[in-house]
Amino acid sequence: MKVLIFGGSGKIGTAVAWDLAQDKEVEAIGIVGRNRETLEQTKNWVGSEKVIPHVLDINRKEETMALMKKYDAGAIVLPDRKTSYKVVHYAVEAGLNIVDALEEFHRTPDPYEVEGLEIPEGLSLEEYGEWLHRRALENGVTFVDGMGFAPGLSNITLGEGIRKLDVAEKAVARVGGIPSKEASLRHPLRYMITWAFWHVLREYMIKLKVIKDGKVVEVNAATELERFRFNQLGRDEELECAVTPGMPSFIFTRPFLKEFAEKTVRWPGHWQGIYTLRECGLLDAEPVDFKGTKIVPREFLSHILTPHLLPNVGETDVCVMYNSLEGIKNGQRVLIEYFMWDEADTANNISSMMRATGFPVAITARMIAKGEITEKGIVAPEDGIKGDLYNKFISELEKRNIIILETWKEI
Repeated sequence: MKVLIFGGSGKIGTAVAWDLAQDKEVEAIGIVGRNRETLEQTKNWVGSEKVIPHVLDINRKEETMALMKKYDAGAIVLPDRKTSYKVVHYAVEAGLNIVDALEEFHRTPDPYEVEGLEIPEGLSLEEYGEWLHRRALENGVTFVDGMGFAPGLSNITLGEGIRKLDVAEKAVARVGGIPSKEASLRHPLRYMITWAFWHVLREYMIKLKVIKDGKVVEVNAATELERFRFNQLGRDEELECAVTPGMPSFIFTRPFLKEFAEKTVRWPGHWQGIYTLRECGLLDAEPVDFKGTKIVPREFLSHILTPHLLPNVGETDVCVMYNSLEGIKNGQRVLIEYFMWDEADTANNISSMMRATGFPVAITARMIAKGEITEKGIVAPEDGIKGDLYNKFISELEKRNIIILETWKEI
């Protein structure tokens, strides 16, 4: 089994490579990037001769597609829509089965802050998504889209819960990467950077779709603030969450729900700080004039904040998930809940975000390479990981000490 990783020298890509390297069935792990030194550093950190660095400019279509044809499956962990769509497009044309971790659902792209996404001539953004799906079907390509932590684990748990109910009515996913409680007290906004910060800020500002009263409606990100108590898996913490665009596929795949939203979890105080920054215009993406120079407030803010939000030596992160699902089973109204509290692997120097995002990508890439996911086209995680495959997926997570607790109660 040979797996090719785009973004393989980033933190999440490194985690994917590390996980695949532990598998005897995986004989080669290609990692793609522009900088050989960085790729070699990743190979040395993983510590496996299976890792093969590929120095490549992904704008070179023919060269990229030729490399893709040497592998059984691909994993895409790129940080923005421009590069993600480009590699997805090439993979579909090359016939490479793939999994992508980006929260964007490529079949129904959202129109806000497209991050330089390049649309083929003659197609609209909406048409491009359906075109990718059709081309994947024509070429027999499996493209599991949005598989990581959120989207990913949030999708497959709620998707499985919905299948267990006779009638599903209300689903809410609450997910987020946060600093450990101790570390949160040493950083502004009680936050610590665990992945592309400018992309996080984008998610705080765009509009997104949710389901209310059985209708799909558009709302502003970072609204509908909710405080909740996480009191499972040996933890008892007060946390807050607000809506973000982390599970866009659910609007498309589960339109029968009466209520649905995905919310990002943070420590109390974070969202209040974000609201202040937003009200002051510091999260705006439109350039403003500053003493004769055009600057983008969000870029400037990210530049100023980043040094203060990077982890200090010894600081670790946590990935939290609390999903709730209400519906009917055997004539009784029930509540199904899913809980996860994952901490960093300090022994192997792997952050929780690397674990909770990278390991699901690696598990899915294996399943794709083995032909265990049979659906073709653009496949949402909730549709590709189901039944016995869902149970296998959860078992694989448990082997990595990522525990997801499912509870039921009548309401």
